[in-house]
Amino acid sequence: MSDTAPAPRSTPATDTPVAGATGLEIRIPGGPVLLHPASLTVRPGQITALTGPSGSGKTTLLRAFIGHFPDGAAITSGTLDVLGHRPDGLAPRDLRNLRRHRIAYVGQDPGSALNPRMKIRSIVAETATDPSDEAVLGLLRECRLPVDDGLPDRRPTAISGGQQRRVALARALARTPEILLLDEPTAGLDSALRDEIAELLRDLATSRGLAIVMACHDPELVKACADHVVHLTAPQPAHVPSQRTAGSSARPMATTKGGEGLVTKGVSVTFNHHTGHHQALDTVDFGAVPGSATGIVGPSGSGKTTLLRVLAGLQPANSGELALDGNPLAFTARKRPRRHHRCIQLVPQNPLGALNPSRTIGATLARPLRLHTGLPRPGIAAKVADLLHQVELPADFTDRYPDELSGGQRQRVSIARALATDPDYLLCDEITSALDPETAVTVMDLLARLRADRGLTIVIVSHELHLITAYTDTVYLLDTGKITASGPTAKVMPSA
Repeated sequence: MSDTAPAPRSTPATDTPVAGATGLEIRIPGGPVLLHPASLTVRPGQITALTGPSGSGKTTLLRAFIGHFPDGAAITSGTLDVLGHRPDGLAPRDLRNLRRHRIAYVGQDPGSALNPRMKIRSIVAETATDPSDEAVLGLLRECRLPVDDGLPDRRPTAISGGQQRRVALARALARTPEILLLDEPTAGLDSALRDEIAELLRDLATSRGLAIVMACHDPELVKACADHVVHLTAPQPAHVPSQRTAGSSARPMATTKGGEGLVTKGVSVTFNHHTGHHQALDTVDFGAVPGSATGIVGPSGSGKTTLLRVLAGLQPANSGELALDGNPLAFTARKRPRRHHRCIQLVPQNPLGALNPSRTIGATLARPLRLHTGLPRPGIAAKVADLLHQVELPADFTDRYPDELSGGQRQRVSIARALATDPDYLLCDEITSALDPETAVTVMDLLARLRADRGLTIVIVSHELHLITAYTDTVYLLDTGKITASGPTAKVMPSA
């Protein structure tokens, strides 16, 4: 662990830290170390960035500031002080008061924390010190969100992942906290929005005197706005033999499986609200050839995730056609036969929100096996171990819970769960957005190997254009719900 400072910044000078840790270690007694000894000092008006590889404990350290530890985990050495308190030693009432009024946390999966039945303006106003409509709209504007196109009256499911992230930030700011904790604040955002968020965070720290601590793998964001950088180190994981064969390519050529693939023709999706409507997809024609790797790129809010959800049957289209290998495909999963559920699987952007926190990894992987394979109990246990091996995780992960894993490990579990049904099509939504660059490459290498071994058809939504260029054959460019270009990746994105 190291603490370094980039260039000095014009932040309000203060001699009084609002939080800090010295030699803080967190672990599960008799189990894994979740955070190796770390030290940092947090001051008003300054931004502290936590960096390090997946599994180094960035999220664990952030959550320690609000007294939220994984089940069974505890501080085993070192000191922790937050606004004059050690959070894990506070009475429940005092801890609730600390979380509600003095410190705010926005997690890796902010969308899962937004009530899907509430409108955006109500979500922000719910815990605000000033719940007036003028103040709420001001917060949305401050977080670089439009307020004149009906967004305040939409629900979280009708906005993009990047917009959900900024709504969660507005909600956190609404309670006027002294400390703001952010876990991967630009995950899933394009570079232009990343730069806007960097500027926003810098403004918040300076104008509000806000102490910001962010876990971040994005070196450009850290360079743009951090006053101090704390680098965390990860424990060496148990070795899991890779199944990749010598000389195999990270970008295998498309196989020659039969069928026409997964196709949309003229698909449109409109989200309606009382002030108007939002066209999420506009007459989109898309196709993923069997055995291929197809990328979908575009700015935040362009409709990428909506298109994946249409393909998965989670978002019904208002018009158009879907087809699978030349046969009509129902718009909703509820109307699709079980064989279609099996063969089309979605790996969501935020696995922590998609994995049941009360189920072990073994139970999570066993469920789709029971539903789709008919294997006996001993066969399911063996298959769970095999799935973990396929995604290069140790077999003893069966007894762990999602919050005991790093972001990269949870992403691998999410992939393993999708693979449990032996799918033909794997739809991947920003699955590397919250991972450090090295872990992102290993996950993409894993997908490439699985594609080669299984003949999978993979569709990848990503803002990370270098990964799309390296790992896909075909790419579609989306902007404001429309396909603006498509074709071979090397031709459409030659300089990415």
